[in-house]
Amino acid sequence: MITISLRSPLSQDMLEAAAKPQVMAIGQFDGIHLGHASVIRTAIELAQEQGLQSSVMTFHPHPKEVMGRGEYEGYLTPLAMKERILADMGVDVLYLVEFSDAFSHMTPAEFVEMFLLQLQVRTAVVGFDFRFGHLGEGDEARLRELGSGRMHVITVPPLEMDGEKVSSSRIRASLLRGELEQANRWFGRPYTLRGTVVDGEKRGRTIGFPTANITLEDRFVVPAKGVYAVKVQAGDRKLLGVMNAGVKPTFHDGEMKPSFEVHLFDFSEQIYGEMLTVELIRFIRSERKFGSVDELIVQIREDAKEAKTLLTSGRG
Repeated sequence: MITISLRSPLSQDMLEAAAKPQVMAIGQFDGIHLGHASVIRTAIELAQEQGLQSSVMTFHPHPKEVMGRGEYEGYLTPLAMKERILADMGVDVLYLVEFSDAFSHMTPAEFVEMFLLQLQVRTAVVGFDFRFGHLGEGDEARLRELGSGRMHVITVPPLEMDGEKVSSSRIRASLLRGELEQANRWFGRPYTLRGTVVDGEKRGRTIGFPTANITLEDRFVVPAKGVYAVKVQAGDRKLLGVMNAGVKPTFHDGEMKPSFEVHLFDFSEQIYGEMLTVELIRFIRSERKFGSVDELIVQIREDAKEAKTLLTSGRG
């Protein structure tokens, strides 16, 4: 997969590099959950049937981040992760449109004329709730009207699981409530964080549980504070562990910024500076303040034992 960055207005150089008859899935696709995947796979399948390029158009930064409207907790799938997932799905081209205040004022008609038709989109594939143009004035019906005779539009119906529509907002809410299993079901994969191992307080070593302290590579949605059973990729090494996401209230009062500390089972190598990919498999318990360090140590032992059992028993 290749990634092509675009910004408004499209220059002739951009068009020469990017325009090609294609089937394009269009959306923010933050999370690339099972609902998003159904839209993207529809575009890939149609492109293969028609002998055309398959593509995805998405927008960065997130519109909420730029416009400052509504609550914005961060990304479910930051850009680098989104690119890896789309490449693995078999997308030929990712069009990354710079979302700016100026771009947000583009009308639905201008977006279709200046972007989609100039890029030679033959078929646009969107979700049932797709909105575009200034103030979200355009929807899938408007897209079909504007493309009439020049561009086909396929609308993919909502994906439902257990009677609920799979959506990024529901996944975010589940993560923030500690409902990890539900979020992972809607994702179709474990929720994943990525970051670099940095120097920490080194307190874990003194209580028998050394940890890798991680600085996240982007603004991820931070899940509920607590303890998680995790699978970790460190280079070509696949490891198991237990992670605490939170503010360590036993040691810090009033701390607001969460930290991410992973204790890796049966592992003692030096990994400062390495990038870790951490899959959150199971939420074990909420973070809480203990009356003493000894109480905390006892609980950490129990957490590690439970996490290891989950991860090695086939239940994780």
